[in-house]
Amino acid sequence: MHIAVAGNIGSGKTTLTQLLSKHYGWDTHFEDVEQNPYLNDFYDDMQRWSFNLQIYYLNSRFTQIQEIKTNSEYVIQDRTIYEDAYIFAPNLHSMGLMTTRDFENSFSLFNLLESFISAPDVLIYLKASVPTLVSQIQKRGRDYEESIRLD
Repeated sequence: MHIAVAGNIGSGKTTLTQLLSKHYGWDTHFEDVEQNPYLNDFYDDMQRWSFNLQIYYLNSRFTQIQEIKTNSEYVIQDRTIYEDAYIFAPNLHSMGLMTTRDFENSFSLFNLLESFISAPDVLIYLKASVPTLVSQIQKRGRDYEESIRLD
């Protein structure tokens, strides 16, 4: 059983993933924010690093899905590969932070990877107001998130 948690940055995905994992004894897969070699650079210069970050996350999440398929009976995943392809990359492109060439390349790669995976059995979507999201982001105090704009 593959359960995934989706939602905006600061919506509580990691907290919910941890709580459900602890309560039910499920294995976890978290979004790689600590070891991600592109995240700080991305927040410093989004236009320069958006494509690199998206490719990193496609690779990271595809690897997670392969591990989920082979190693876990019950697993809960914090963030999915689908959010990168259908939310983050299109938003970066529409905001002018990713070129059309890079966007089409990353989406083409996603389409290839998607042919080797299956969707989660359950998807939990967390929704919160912008003031709540901003408050949650500020509470955790990650330096690179200080530059996030409300828009």
